[in-house]
Amino acid sequence: MKVYSINSLLSKGKEIISNQVQISGWVRSFRSNRFIALNDGSCLANIQIVVDFENFDEKTINQISVASSIQVLGIVAESQGRGQEIEIQAEKIQILGTANPNEVQETILQPKRHTLEKLREQAHLRFRTNTFSAIMRVRHALSFAIHNYFNSQGFFHIHTPIITGSDAEGAGEMFHVTNFDLNTIPKDENGNVDYSQDFFGKQTNLTVSGQLEGEVATMGLGKIYTFGPTFRAENSNTSRHLAEFWMVEPEVAFFELEDDMNLAEDFLKKVIADVLEKCKEDLEFLNTRYEQEQKQKPQNERTEWNLIEKLKNITEKNFHRVSYTEAIEVLKDSKHNKKGKFKYPVENWGMDLQSEHERYLVEEHFDAPVILYDYPAEIKAFYMRLNDDNKTVRAMDVLFPGIGEIIGGSQREERLEVLKQKIKDFNIDEKELWWYLDTRKFGTVPHAGFGLGFERLVLFVTGMSNIRDVIPFPRTPKNAEF
Repeated sequence: MKVYSINSLLSKGKEIISNQVQISGWVRSFRSNRFIALNDGSCLANIQIVVDFENFDEKTINQISVASSIQVLGIVAESQGRGQEIEIQAEKIQILGTANPNEVQETILQPKRHTLEKLREQAHLRFRTNTFSAIMRVRHALSFAIHNYFNSQGFFHIHTPIITGSDAEGAGEMFHVTNFDLNTIPKDENGNVDYSQDFFGKQTNLTVSGQLEGEVATMGLGKIYTFGPTFRAENSNTSRHLAEFWMVEPEVAFFELEDDMNLAEDFLKKVIADVLEKCKEDLEFLNTRYEQEQKQKPQNERTEWNLIEKLKNITEKNFHRVSYTEAIEVLKDSKHNKKGKFKYPVENWGMDLQSEHERYLVEEHFDAPVILYDYPAEIKAFYMRLNDDNKTVRAMDVLFPGIGEIIGGSQREERLEVLKQKIKDFNIDEKELWWYLDTRKFGTVPHAGFGLGFERLVLFVTGMSNIRDVIPFPRTPKNAEF
């Protein structure tokens, strides 16, 4: 007798007919006191357990209900029903955990279609639903594919700090870290918070990016990547923002902007292709859901591609590369802009592009993924390398349909004096970044990297429309439940 997961059992199929097996899971349905649909989360499919109820005591039968958990010992047999090759003829059933049917009726465990909002309200239970379990398996596969990709390319995985004294983006939207008693915060003689008495002896925050520390590591290891949690205290209660999310950030020494764009394109194509191969069942399920959702939209808002086609489109098409300056001209001259259909009209060079502009370029004008590069220096971070025109920096963003920006990256400013001036221009205290500047003193080299918001990628691959549905426990303004 062997213990199986449902996924491994179904993959064996008819080759293990007549074998005795043990399997455990949660009951999805129990029909006629005879047919149990059992699921253990290892795959989308249930396996049917056939119960000869006359051979089981009444107490056991009465405890089998939707959402209860059981362990089954039985013989694999050829299925008499549709949809599966095999089923299990139960010989022994052990009740692991009961579920009150009346209480189940009030939860998302009740076998019927539930709204995504209802699923969010019961996030502790939504792992048991088809939709969310499929999303989580795809999320896992994407995570594994990312690590596998960088490992195969000779990158080293670096753990950068979660607690930091620097603001990589210079935006100031950070969560502060302290061990002060908030009712008795010490002040200095000027009435300011005396951080010298705090745990770290200075003001510290939860990280918004591991990039700066990643640059330090790449100056000795050559090719590194980080994959960790990041935090933004941005009060944006939208379908695209989270206060806690995961970032993938590779950094490569001796790389310039063109190399960075090549890496980003190859990375996205390979990772998505990997998941297309390994998550066929879950993606087919999510594709059906995606198509149903599209039918409910107005005709002019529907996409011409289904989910699987959209993903294959990424893996098969070359990304279109266009400068920011060219993109501004395209947007200014577009009928969309001239007819006032943009919420933010495109008028002048130097404006920060909005998601609606990025999606227009991808979905309407180029009909392909787009990499924008050479952005105005004034709208980008201090660490990006200044071009010879002294107006633009060697930055690049990868834009996807339905998402807009999915990757943001740049060649980093390796010239010490130029970097010092940019730090000054951004009103950043040079003393806080002494260690970062040191890397430009001892054998500085051209280097580049990018950041991928992992949840943005999961959102794209699963076809979901709200970022709160692609992370197990979303952290948003006024919401830190679970």
